[in-house]
Amino acid sequence: MQFFFEVLIGGLLAGVMYSLVALGFVLIFKASGVFNFAQGAMVFFAALIFVGLQERFGLPFWAAFGLALAFMVVLGVVTERIVLRPLVNQPQISLFMATIGLAFFIEGLAQMVQLWAFKDLSPRPLTLGFEDQPIAWALERFDMLISSFDLFAAAVAGVLVGLLAVFFNKTRIGRALRAVADDHQAALAVGIPLKQIWAIVWSVAGFVALVAGLMWGARGGVQFALTLVALKALPVLILGGFESIAGAIVGGLIIGASEKLAEVYLGPSVGGGIEGWFAYVMALLFLLVRPEGLFGEKHIDRV
Repeated sequence: MQFFFEVLIGGLLAGVMYSLVALGFVLIFKASGVFNFAQGAMVFFAALIFVGLQERFGLPFWAAFGLALAFMVVLGVVTERIVLRPLVNQPQISLFMATIGLAFFIEGLAQMVQLWAFKDLSPRPLTLGFEDQPIAWALERFDMLISSFDLFAAAVAGVLVGLLAVFFNKTRIGRALRAVADDHQAALAVGIPLKQIWAIVWSVAGFVALVAGLMWGARGGVQFALTLVALKALPVLILGGFESIAGAIVGGLIIGASEKLAEVYLGPSVGGGIEGWFAYVMALLFLLVRPEGLFGEKHIDRV
């Protein structure tokens, strides 16, 4: 039972990392109805800009963070102006295909930045000021190995979710974002500036991508594989719902815990290596039961 809880806690903390990436998808989908396929590329680009500023110019953490955030805000505003704005009121598939093209563009831009900053495409280490060690009190009192970095990432995600919840529910801009998500034309009719709202939400998504990039980069290094993190966020979104911030967190916890437990307890029976695909099987089964997600709204269409 003690080993079970150790695996469970490790999985829950790892699931928070998936939730950080899923939050970026939720923000953009919540405000514009667009599934941003480029979110994984944005995570990689943000982490690369941060580590590049640190290594190339020797900037301290907060200076590099501030400049990287400025880069991501500019990227978000430019994306809204060049990619999203010309496609207003176009079919959703057109917007989705545009984000696929955006993903390839950002990946190419990131590789150009990497070659300029480091002269090669090798993974770059990223440290946040402390080493990842087992938490001493958990090891001494319960004899369980719990990662201090995973706990730190969970705390960061909790603070971020709290800030986003307050932003969406208590601020005027947040309420405008929700109104735009419900009906673009109605929002325009009551005087909500649609273009400005979308620019803000893409900028916020850039901030979330930066935080997620720092967490994932500190765990496994800043490398091109970070762009694939977005694929693991898909099961999280399917379980939690594409429009729910709380759903992104709950979905991440479910995916993280289930894939770790499955690897430990079911993996030996099927030869191991199921952690990489178990989440997608869960998402597929979940679609058959509740396609709108745990926190998603049911849509009833007249036929």
